Amino acid sequence: MLNYYQYLPLSDEDENWGLSVLNTGCTSVPKNQQYPYKHHPAHHYFNWNNGRILNEYQLIYIAGGEGLFESSSMPEKKVTEGAVMILFPGEWHRFKPDTATGWDEYWVGFKGDIINNLVKKNFFVPEEALLQIGLKEAMIILFTEIIEQTKSEKTGYQPLISGAVLHLLGYIHSMVKQKIFENENLVEFTVNKARILLRTRIDEDIAMQKIAEELKVSYAWFRKMFKLYTGIAPQQYFIQLKIEKAKMLLSNPVKSIKEVAYELNFDSPFYFSKLFKEKVGMSPDQYKKKYMTDT
Repeated sequence: MLNYYQYLPLSDEDENWGLSVLNTGCTSVPKNQQYPYKHHPAHHYFNWNNGRILNEYQLIYIAGGEGLFESSSMPEKKVTEGAVMILFPGEWHRFKPDTATGWDEYWVGFKGDIINNLVKKNFFVPEEALLQIGLKEAMIILFTEIIEQTKSEKTGYQPLISGAVLHLLGYIHSMVKQKIFENENLVEFTVNKARILLRTRIDEDIAMQKIAEELKVSYAWFRKMFKLYTGIAPQQYFIQLKIEKAKMLLSNPVKSIKEVAYELNFDSPFYFSKLFKEKVGMSPDQYKKKYMTDT
């Protein structure tokens, strides 16, 4: 996971939309690491002893690791992977990863009449600010979509990412309502966690044996079950994720093919180009030119 954060300006039009995104990011916090990092703005920075109060809503998803959460409306609770923390404006809170494990977090801050109405109707309440929905690939996809849109800040991007935030809220409510996570069997849980790990490490060159080791299953069982469940071997799944991310990166006119290859940890630009052409049917250069022509 590449650490990233962005604080966003808002126009009157953005605020009139009804749901506005104020900030977003993702952070991989190693064990024994100071938390949070001090480079965040003063009005967002806090420490465990004092906690903080925000003037916005925030949604935080823990994709790995564990820690603690506490707020004015909730006593101190253990946070485990697959947990969602919802922060409410005006509500004191604090949270931190366990120093023995660290954690991987995705977050988005937002405000607007839409979320105010959902809270007013008790779809989300401060007394249930910590929710366990389990490891869900859909959560990572939605957060990634929000993050990628903020990197370019193209005109009209705010309604797009606010729609993704609303999708996140709806998805979380659905998971809690259905309590799907309580009925996951071993295969579903393992494959789902594997897909989360692969998405969060898309910028790495990681062996599938290592993933199986982290999942505490044998590589042979993992490879067989993953392919039975998804229809594709885990290594090929990982390659497809990288190719889809490469397409997104290639749409940036100032990013070179070499930069894309190394950002996604391919052995060389040549190998990246060869693999890209096999999977997409055209070279990265041809894809880049076609994208620029179409847009």
